[in-house]
Amino acid sequence: MTAQTAPGRRDDEQRDLTPEEAKASRKRSMALLGELISPVKGQFVVMALMVVVAQLAVVAGPAIIAWGIDHGIPALMEGDGGPALQAAALHIACALVGGVLTFGYVRQSVVVGQRMLLTLRRKVFRFTQRQDLEFHERYTSGRIVSRQTSDMEALRELLDSGVNVMVGAALSMVFTIVLIVVMDPVTGLVMLLMLIPCIALTVWFQRRSSREYRAIRTHSARLIVHFVEAMAGIRAVKAFRKEERNHERFDTLAMDYRNASLRSIKVFGIYQPALRVLANVTIAAVLVVGGFRVLAGDLQVGVLVALVLYSRRFFQPIDEIANFYNAFQSAVAALEKIANLLAEQPHVKESPTPTPLPTSSGEIDFENVSFRYSADGPLVLQPLDLHIPAGQTVALVGQTGAGKSTVAKLISRFYDATEGRVLLDRVDLRDISMKDLTRNIVMVTQEAYLFSGTVADNIALGKPGASREEIEAAARAIGADAFIEQLPYGYDTDVNKRGGRVSAGQRQLISFARAFLADPRVLILDEATSSLDIPSERMVQEGLTKLLGRRTSLIIAHRLTTVMIADRVLVVHDGQVVEDGSPTELVAAGGRFAALYQAWQESM
Repeated sequence: MTAQTAPGRRDDEQRDLTPEEAKASRKRSMALLGELISPVKGQFVVMALMVVVAQLAVVAGPAIIAWGIDHGIPALMEGDGGPALQAAALHIACALVGGVLTFGYVRQSVVVGQRMLLTLRRKVFRFTQRQDLEFHERYTSGRIVSRQTSDMEALRELLDSGVNVMVGAALSMVFTIVLIVVMDPVTGLVMLLMLIPCIALTVWFQRRSSREYRAIRTHSARLIVHFVEAMAGIRAVKAFRKEERNHERFDTLAMDYRNASLRSIKVFGIYQPALRVLANVTIAAVLVVGGFRVLAGDLQVGVLVALVLYSRRFFQPIDEIANFYNAFQSAVAALEKIANLLAEQPHVKESPTPTPLPTSSGEIDFENVSFRYSADGPLVLQPLDLHIPAGQTVALVGQTGAGKSTVAKLISRFYDATEGRVLLDRVDLRDISMKDLTRNIVMVTQEAYLFSGTVADNIALGKPGASREEIEAAARAIGADAFIEQLPYGYDTDVNKRGGRVSAGQRQLISFARAFLADPRVLILDEATSSLDIPSERMVQEGLTKLLGRRTSLIIAHRLTTVMIADRVLVVHDGQVVEDGSPTELVAAGGRFAALYQAWQESM
């Protein structure tokens, strides 16, 4: 099947999910979380044991104080200091055990969290690298940056402190309420009654904050997308004086983000003070009820002190969870977005049982091939039957949008044909492994993208592991050695980000050298000479002729300088090949190509 986008599909950053989509999204995020936890589940078990023992040691403190007051002090007054010293020593021991184990599981949670995060970063990067061209044209670079930056940061906060807060705080609450009920059922009943409004308040907070923090993640992603696109397209921004419109758009997005943040802060601002009011009311109730019971002789003073301490401590974990809930909701939303990214299915897929093709003669066939870029889009390539013998140089000419680049993309398997088959050496491209395709087919585009690194590094991309002699020989073959040797450090000159240190024409020459070094059986030049001036274009003609003469080559160009060295010319119009023949034959035939040739001659 071809690379198609579902009709009516909208960017998931720009719309609310339906209940069914939200449920599926949560399911995917939980599956991803399970996949990340699986390799470290043993460490999680150890952390869980450490958390349990640490919380037991911490929670035991007030009970020890109660025993010391009710038994140690009376014994001390009678001259026996043993119980009081025992209570003090036991309290110190519990504090030490709790402190050491807390340090242990907090440190371990950070180590495990960073390991999981590293695994996820690698997974996201490798996933996006494997995706087809259709994915990258639809899934904007800003959204991918958001997944790798702000979303990963949100997950880091959860993984670093999630065990400490979510597990430790929850166990602290459970152990505390159990001890309260054991020590005094009446106070336990008071605490359980006060839990009712607390639970109602927490449920309200959970629902509101979940909605608000999802909105924050959405507005954050939109802000990053706009920023990245504005910076990446800064030349067009300057050329068309788009600064003011970008400012207005950025201000709108920044305001949306700010307003979403303010709404979330307002929700939290209601929840936390209300929770603290409930905590203070509960402590007061325990103190009043317990005080009267002490006066009546139904409760010991030490037990009352412990109950007050436990009442205060009972609400501390809830407060911690409330403080952490911001990061938790943000992390949940981030995990869903990353899981949804990883759920994207490529349209151009690797064959599960590829046909081996380590070397190719370069014979290409189109069998009734048609193509459209989307399911509801127009047919940009009409049903086409085409045979290109091995070693032939074919030029495609025609007006912009006629379908020339589409033919090149199908041969490179950036897309798959909507109907029909594209064959290399009589083997369907869909049955050839990506590794074999990359070895046998190389495309040089108009963009001539250079990566950060030296000139030699960029040429060596065509053949990883190539020797310095091979790199320099490739540069000489297309005439790039002259300007390279004049650079400050020759082949070791850093081209800077995106090749900013060299001109557009020089970048193109480096990309040619890269393709020469790759030595493919099929070479595609997609407007590859459009960035060259006339002297530079003439300079590479000899190198191009030597290269094109011994391999199957496809040249897409508006300039006829390169086209005229082709063995065969295909004139494409409205997705159809309307003329097919040698340059000389087509000029003599007086058709569309002859008109282009005449105009070129007059311009010369």
